[in-house]
Amino acid sequence: MRRARRRRRRLLVGVVAVTAGVAAGLALGLFGRFDDVIQELTLPLRHEDIIRQQSREKDVDASLIAAVIYAESRFEDQTSKAGARGLMQITPTTANEIERLSGGTTFDLSDLGDPDINIRYGTFYLHELLLRYDGNEVAALAAYNAGPTQVDQWGGTELTLDRIRLDETRAYVADVLDKRRAYREKYAQELGY
Repeated sequence: MRRARRRRRRLLVGVVAVTAGVAAGLALGLFGRFDDVIQELTLPLRHEDIIRQQSREKDVDASLIAAVIYAESRFEDQTSKAGARGLMQITPTTANEIERLSGGTTFDLSDLGDPDINIRYGTFYLHELLLRYDGNEVAALAAYNAGPTQVDQWGGTELTLDRIRLDETRAYVADVLDKRRAYREKYAQELGY
């Protein structure tokens, strides 16, 4: 009788241990997926192949490109009230300037809805702004948001975050720089680091 009780007790302990292990495994699996869902909602990443390719081609940090896309569109194709289009929210005027600077000849405004073209154009423009402001990311990002004329008035290549006079632009630049760190940390492999 004692043996039977011990055997049942061991069997019960074993069943409880296996059940707890299975439950823990399921919980970890679900939490892992839950974490992925939360990350997708709070810090989405799409078109990483295009971002990596444009990063290499135009010598612009991939996490910076991703952060600009996040700030501009949250990775959703859209058109603003001002007519800015696509993932990197490029205005028709800026698109025409990019076409002129890049030597393009076949651009059509509807092309800005294509993620590949939009990211190519946006990264080209970001590269040009970084060159214009001697690598000063604060100035380049402020110009991407408010235009080079404003940035030149605020200090050009010497511009710092605290010297940006428009609250919206200052918040935009701070957000992009913050998201850049997050993209580099969370998506290092996807962005080619």
